[in-house]
Amino acid sequence: MKETFDFYNSTSIKSYNLNESIRYQLKALDGLDAFTRKHSENVANITCRLCENLHLSKDFTVYTTTCAYLHDVGKMFIPPSILQKPSRLTDEEFDVMKSHTTIGYKICMNDPKLRPYALGALYHHEALNGTGYPNGVTKEDIPYEAQIIRVADEFEAITAKRQYKSHIGIVDTLKILIENASPTPSRTLGEAGKKIGVAHLGKINKKVLKALFKVVIDDTEFEIVSKEDYIKFLGKEIKRLEGAMKYYKQMESSVTDEQKEYHRQEIMYFLKAQEEPEKLPLMLEEFKDARKARQENVKQLYNEIAEIKRLRI
Repeated sequence: MKETFDFYNSTSIKSYNLNESIRYQLKALDGLDAFTRKHSENVANITCRLCENLHLSKDFTVYTTTCAYLHDVGKMFIPPSILQKPSRLTDEEFDVMKSHTTIGYKICMNDPKLRPYALGALYHHEALNGTGYPNGVTKEDIPYEAQIIRVADEFEAITAKRQYKSHIGIVDTLKILIENASPTPSRTLGEAGKKIGVAHLGKINKKVLKALFKVVIDDTEFEIVSKEDYIKFLGKEIKRLEGAMKYYKQMESSVTDEQKEYHRQEIMYFLKAQEEPEKLPLMLEEFKDARKARQENVKQLYNEIAEIKRLRI
């Protein structure tokens, strides 16, 4: 059986002596706004799973995941008017936004306990082809942990529902990332980029992106299993309520109060606490609607997996 590392499992955290150290690092996120903090947590989650699918060591997985938690720590010093602006940033505002990388680096470097994780904050927006920021470095000059975090960061940022951005579907997000992993047209690179031979590279690491595909498919398959289990539960509930419906119909057609009460008690045999015989038709309709909606959703998820598998990096 393949051994996996769950960064979020309390047993794992205790085993790797992370209880005290990790809490200190995560304490640094307290100054972030709620959306950025949640984004950081989601990026760390994805980063951890990318490391697992890339078969990286447990020590490197812990290190990279911690870097991912702290990658946007510099945003606590970006003005909210820019950080949460609902419309497109101006060039000047974007320059301010980009400074969160160097600010985060300085925050980490100024704290001995955060210093080991400074490179994640500095390099997570750099691109393999040199078109990233803050320093426009390329290829092997970008630490591997930052290359992993960039993929997780872009995926989470695009798919997340933000207060200032509409949601984009998983498949469309992966298509955007595939484009970002594709070679960059020479005309968009500076002369320096052409000279050092990065025209064959995209912005993000293809190997990491392939690992993301597996994470997405695994998550979708888990969602399908969970929904199918619930569909089975709904089916049992529908069968139970349908069993009660024949007595409900008899109760409705009864002439005397005595007959009505008799059939009402028969209905009660099928019902659970807090369920009322008079609401039986509505309950049955709601259960059927819920099952139909989830069956349709499962069908969509299967189609989504098929579409993802057809994508080529």
